[in-house]
Amino acid sequence: MKCLIVANLFKSETEKLCNNVTDFLQSFNVNVEKFCYNGNKPDSCDFNQNFNGFDFVITLGGDGTVLYACRNCAPLSIPVFSINLGEFGFLAPVKKDDWKKSLEQFIKGEATVSSRSMLECEVIRSGVSVFKNNCMNDCFISSIISSRIINLNVAYNHATLGPFKASGIIISSPTGSTAHSAAAGGPIVDPNLSAFVLTTLSSFSLSARPLVFGSSGEFIVTVLPCRYEVSLMCDGQISFPLEKDDVVIISIPEYKAKLIGATQEKFYSALQSKLNWAGGPRA
Repeated sequence: MKCLIVANLFKSETEKLCNNVTDFLQSFNVNVEKFCYNGNKPDSCDFNQNFNGFDFVITLGGDGTVLYACRNCAPLSIPVFSINLGEFGFLAPVKKDDWKKSLEQFIKGEATVSSRSMLECEVIRSGVSVFKNNCMNDCFISSIISSRIINLNVAYNHATLGPFKASGIIISSPTGSTAHSAAAGGPIVDPNLSAFVLTTLSSFSLSARPLVFGSSGEFIVTVLPCRYEVSLMCDGQISFPLEKDDVVIISIPEYKAKLIGATQEKFYSALQSKLNWAGGPRA
């Protein structure tokens, strides 16, 4: 087997853990390569790491490291094993003091591998594709100046949902429903589902409410004239400037991200421990 370790060296403990994981993998005759960076938000546009040829990838860092790895691994059907070293760690199910047992289970073929829907987005400008990328969490279209109102026309499967006046819109996957969308008041969607979540940010209308859509369609967002510059942000890591009349097409591809050890039980446990979700008062 061949493994790539993606490590965020922003945390002082990462390098030592990276060496320990490497030694552990080599004891199982796993070939190991390392890709290390120092920062909070890896951007695949800046990195030239080739993910082809690996049987699985291990991430050492927070959710940002997981997002970066999954954007690259999902199209290649490479599973990702994530050890959480971040503050939140909603996507990284394995604790830093409890990785050996889970990793050995995966190597022996005994671990659960869950599939998560991804998003694909493409920007069409004057009939030409000028940007294309994928996301695990969400696509966020907003003004580059915080809290400024922009104008967007939003359609789903060519059915117009109406012009939106808002600080921005978030189109998220079920996995991303617990991230930026949830902070903006959107619903939490079970990650085993395949769906879109549309959430507006600081809408000019009180009637704008979050909506959940089926996965078989696509969103078509057109940038209407407005006073402020508009940008598209993918997973909070990759940005692209938008212009008037640009058309952003967002769909769900056939390929999925594969997360090792990210069971449904751990998802709902994380809702309680990390988001303080509760079905009722705890006496």
